[in-house]
Amino acid sequence: MFKGIDNPYRVPYNGSFKVNNSTTKPPADAVGKKASKKALKKAVKELYELQRVLYASDKYSLLLVFQAMDAAGKDSTIRTVMSGVNPAGCQVFSFKKPTPEELDHDFLWRTTCSLPERGRIGIFNRSYYEETLVVRVHPQYLKYQKLPYPVNQRTIWKERFESIREHEKHLARNGTIILKFWLNVSKEEQKNRFLDRLNVPEKNWKFSSGDVAERQHWNEYMAAYQAALNATSRAHAPWYAIPADNKPFMRLTVAQIIVDTLKSLDLKYPAVGVEEKAKFDEMRNILENEPAG
Repeated sequence: MFKGIDNPYRVPYNGSFKVNNSTTKPPADAVGKKASKKALKKAVKELYELQRVLYASDKYSLLLVFQAMDAAGKDSTIRTVMSGVNPAGCQVFSFKKPTPEELDHDFLWRTTCSLPERGRIGIFNRSYYEETLVVRVHPQYLKYQKLPYPVNQRTIWKERFESIREHEKHLARNGTIILKFWLNVSKEEQKNRFLDRLNVPEKNWKFSSGDVAERQHWNEYMAAYQAALNATSRAHAPWYAIPADNKPFMRLTVAQIIVDTLKSLDLKYPAVGVEEKAKFDEMRNILENEPAG
């Protein structure tokens, strides 16, 4: 079964992760913006080649989960990092307020329906983790979920973490490589990005007054993220807490983790069978001597 690659931003598997100790900024020795963009182009090209082999081998699937506070850069990171990938082998799903149909199922159902097939990359822009984040910060949402038993606030989150761990372990056992990215933006940087959306007319459409309302629950969200990452970062489904105040660095870091992970799988194109290969000369001769027109 897959084991997460080593990386400075990988969340430990022993429950010791602390949000307050997790940096939102690149290290002092990080390359600058220009060098980051150049390195990202190289990583995107590598990802293109690796995705082709992933698709051809039809053995593994890759699930990328992105979670973050508003304005952390999920959309732009997904768009930029996956810019070179063949759309035929990649799917992006965004999960927002559950629909009536989704509320008639368990909380893992709607994302399970969107899991990637073997050979493909699936991207979740928000995910089943929302049920342990926004719902934990706003527990009143639980009343809409038609749960059959009285809700115990002291146990429900542990129960959901247990369900998620079992779900992800099942997927990993069956060939789904799971990488989870928490884009860790600071409260100050989020404020600056909100102001940018308000002050730049071309970005007004991105702004929602609800974003500012959720900002008032910042500390509660940080506590919820800390609990979720500690409870569910495992070798077969690691979390990476990516500094998100610097977008070029963030995108490069995400891309490199994906590339390094796919390289670790030692993917290969399928070998052609002996009998089929024996026909190559015959087929080549037929094609080369085919009448024109």
